[in-house]
Amino acid sequence: MNQLNFCVIKIGSNVLTTQEGKPDFERMKHLTSQVASLVRKGTKIVLVSSGAVAFGRQELNISDKINPVIRKQIWASMGQIELINTYKSLFQDHQLAISQILVTKEDFRDRKHFLNMKNCLLGLLDQNIIPIINENDTVAITELMFTDNDELASLTAAMVDADSLILLTNVDGIYTGPPADPTSELIQKVDAQSDNLASYISATKSSFGRGGMLTKLNMAKRSASLGIQVIIANGKKDNILDQIQNKQGSFTYFEPSKVKHGTKKWLAHGDQYYKGEVMINEGAKAALSSQKISSLLPIGVVLVNGEFEKGDILRIIDQEGQRLGLGRAEYSAKTIQEKIGQKNQKPIIHYNYLYIF
Repeated sequence: MNQLNFCVIKIGSNVLTTQEGKPDFERMKHLTSQVASLVRKGTKIVLVSSGAVAFGRQELNISDKINPVIRKQIWASMGQIELINTYKSLFQDHQLAISQILVTKEDFRDRKHFLNMKNCLLGLLDQNIIPIINENDTVAITELMFTDNDELASLTAAMVDADSLILLTNVDGIYTGPPADPTSELIQKVDAQSDNLASYISATKSSFGRGGMLTKLNMAKRSASLGIQVIIANGKKDNILDQIQNKQGSFTYFEPSKVKHGTKKWLAHGDQYYKGEVMINEGAKAALSSQKISSLLPIGVVLVNGEFEKGDILRIIDQEGQRLGLGRAEYSAKTIQEKIGQKNQKPIIHYNYLYIF
């Protein structure tokens, strides 16, 4: 396990709330103290924090007759103020400044917008300001929502080229069965050769968050494949961040692969943002799957679906419909349609903008 030099830390709803769903101020105080300690030691930190709805719920009691989406939007809108003010007060005790950034999935879909966010975050860190990111639940509904803040944290870690991602939840990590079962064992390390861990995990979601351990597993594996070390740990445990920094304690560690290029990090999370789809033949599939550097050429394309422009994300599938990867379009949909199957053409997707699953 490497040192935490540049770290994205996600704090889940179940960490920041009591069993009754109320804000856990003592836990927040303890965690901010640990974050401050890491910052003083030179670690750059971006926080991804849940908790707005829980804070809003204590501010206003809304009738169950109100549409549940609107009810959540109201709580998120009110609670975000209290959440960020609490963080501001707690970090001020450590002479640290914070900033607030609220995002939706749309903010990650466009490469230019993505880079603008990245530059903003890096600018804040250069000024020794801790960015605190949360999903903008007030405007994010259904198709625009992240799976949960684990996905947002994973996206953020890839965006800022962090070397570490810590997902704090209310259990020690991934177990070989239900965490409450005394026969279940904590899986301490996961690498590329590890068995499929999804079979160990139930689909149960957390009490106050949207996601569950399966989401954490998927996001952790994706981040690790991009060269980011990932730790899933229990944020309810005292001094957990100090223990991770000192390579002590109980948690699940995901060993990182070789670091990927920044553009490929962006593409790796584009499976829900793609604007079109290209079906390729067996020859193109073999070329893209080989160790040799290959771009996707028009001669390897069988079919194109969707309306898209140059620069949009495309999903690549084989003739059986299996997902192969993602890439940035070098042509519009109309132009690609005209070039399907032709030789001696420029790539539809250049290797530098290609990510194979």
